[in-house]
Amino acid sequence: MSQQRIDLIKEMLHKNPTDSYLRYAIAMEYLEIGNKAVALKELETVIKKDKGHVATYPVLGKLLEEKGKTKKAIEVYQSGLEIARKKNDTKVIGALSEALLILDVYDDQPY
Repeated sequence: MSQQRIDLIKEMLHKNPTDSYLRYAIAMEYLEIGNKAVALKELETVIKKDKGHVATYPVLGKLLEEKGKTKKAIEVYQSGLEIARKKNDTKVIGALSEALLILDVYDDQPY
């Protein structure tokens, strides 16, 4: 089923290659089938083109952690946290704060 969704999203991306939501959606589908390398590439593209797509930061950071790129993951978490605060996205703020806390990176700022 996921491959069918990937094909459908690819078709939609062909028509609208700058759509951040579609890029995020295809990344999540690639994660679903275990293709973390392609998912990582797609998530990095989302952040590069649309820094305000805050849902991407926790997922991208986690993938970077899994690849052993902890320093880069921390940078992603911190960047996302700053943007999520500006948008007052409490769900993402919580996820990113928790990720940083687990990595022993403390953030003194309140939500």
